[in-house]
Amino acid sequence: MQESQWLLKLHTYGLLNNSFQPSSEIRTLRTYWRQRTEHVAGAATCIQRMQKALTQMNLQLANVISDLSGLTGQRIVRAIIAGERDAQSLAGFRDPRVKASQEEIAKSLEGNWRPELIFLLQQEMAMYDTYQQRIAECDQQLHKHLASFADHAHQVRSQSAQGKAEGKKAKKPAAKNAPRFDLSSELERITGVDLTRIDGIDVMGSQTILSEIGLDMGRWKTEAHFASWLGLCPDNRTSGDKVLRRGTRHVVNRAALALRMAANSLLRSQSYLGAQYRRLRTKLGAPKAITAMAHRLARLVYRMLKYGQQFVDKGMEYYEQRYRNQQVQLLQKKAAKLGLQLVQAQT
Repeated sequence: MQESQWLLKLHTYGLLNNSFQPSSEIRTLRTYWRQRTEHVAGAATCIQRMQKALTQMNLQLANVISDLSGLTGQRIVRAIIAGERDAQSLAGFRDPRVKASQEEIAKSLEGNWRPELIFLLQQEMAMYDTYQQRIAECDQQLHKHLASFADHAHQVRSQSAQGKAEGKKAKKPAAKNAPRFDLSSELERITGVDLTRIDGIDVMGSQTILSEIGLDMGRWKTEAHFASWLGLCPDNRTSGDKVLRRGTRHVVNRAALALRMAANSLLRSQSYLGAQYRRLRTKLGAPKAITAMAHRLARLVYRMLKYGQQFVDKGMEYYEQRYRNQQVQLLQKKAAKLGLQLVQAQT
C-alpha cells in the first residue's frame, strides 16, 4: 500500500489528526518576521567579521567598546574605511556615554594597517548597510500588515485601567534590533492584552510567539495541549512499566525557543517568576529549570490570549513567604507523624 492510500484510509476513519496551520494573515505576518530575523542574523555576522578583521590588524577596539554596531564603533570603523589612520583623530569620535576615555581608545587603535583587511572591512560594512536597509523595508511591510488587523482597543482600555489600579509596571526598554515603530502598542491593540507584562517576555519575544501561534487559542483544547504542542511537557518513554528515557519531545518550534530564552532571562529578575526560576534552577539544574519555566510561561500566554486575563506580578517577597509557609507546613506534618511538635525559635 502506498503512503497516500494509507493516509486516505486513516482520514476516512477519522484517525488522522489535523496539523496546525495558522490563518492567512498570521502566515503573512510570520513570513515578514522570519525574513526580518534572517536579516538581523546576517547583520550580526557582518559585525563579527569586522571585529575579526580589526583584531587581525591588532586593533583591540573590543577592549574599550563593547558593541561595534553602536554609535562610537560605527563612526570609528567608517572613518578607518574612509582613510583615517591617526589614533587620536579616530578616538575623537568617542561618544560621551562611553566609559573608556579618549586616551584609552586611542591606545587600542595602534596596530598594523593591512590593505587586504581594510578591503574586508569595506566589504562587510557595505553588506551591513544593505542588511539594515532590508530590515527597514521589512519594518515598513510589517507595520503596514499589522495595521490591517482587527482592533481590540476597548479591551485594551479596560485592562489598562485595571493595570493602573493594580500598579502597572513601567514598560521594558526596547531591544536594540526592535522594529522602528511602536510594535508593543500594535500588538496590544491586536491581541487586547499586553504579553510584555509577563517577566522575561519582551516585545521581540511577544512578536515571535504571536507570529508562530496566531491569535486563536481555540486550536488547542487546554493549556496542557498547548504546552505539549510546543514540546515543553514530559514525554517519558516506557516499556513494561520501566522508564526507558526521560525528557521532552524533540520539537523545532520558534515559539518554544522564544519562551525558553524568556525563561533563561529570569535569573536576575526580582519578581515572582524570577524567584520561582531560581529555586527550580537550584533544585533541578539549568536545563530542566528552563524547560519548566518555559512551560509555565506558555500557560500564562495561553490564558492571556484565550481568556483576556491580565498578568499581575505578586512580587519576589510574596513567593518566598509562600514557599516558606509550605516548608513549615511540611515539617509540621512530619513532626506530627513522629509524635513531635515544632516550636518557633525566639529571636
